[in-house]
Amino acid sequence: MDAQRVDMFIMSNAKYFESYQLNAIRDRLIAMDDSKWVMISTLQLKDPTTSLIVSILVGTLGVDRFIIGDTGLGIGKLLTCGGLGIWTIIDWFMIQSATKEKNMQKIQQFLY
Repeated sequence: MDAQRVDMFIMSNAKYFESYQLNAIRDRLIAMDDSKWVMISTLQLKDPTTSLIVSILVGTLGVDRFIIGDTGLGIGKLLTCGGLGIWTIIDWFMIQSATKEKNMQKIQQFLY
């Protein structure tokens, strides 16, 4: 694939991934054939900042975990009222990296 197109994708979507993941994504995108580009470019990724805001506002209800696709953890968090608040506070620090990991899993489905 064209390196310029890949670099443009990386620049516009870097906030959705951890910094250590970007080189691997770039290498895989360059090696990928052009037929998959439409699927990659239209991929809906979750914004880590939005996840953090939702976690702060309604984290005790598990909405943040439902948004990123962790349904089991969302139900657990909902039933325990955010682990009596402890789980909610921990998620304030962990939800952004969890969102970025989910985004990486989503893009890996198309890259590998």
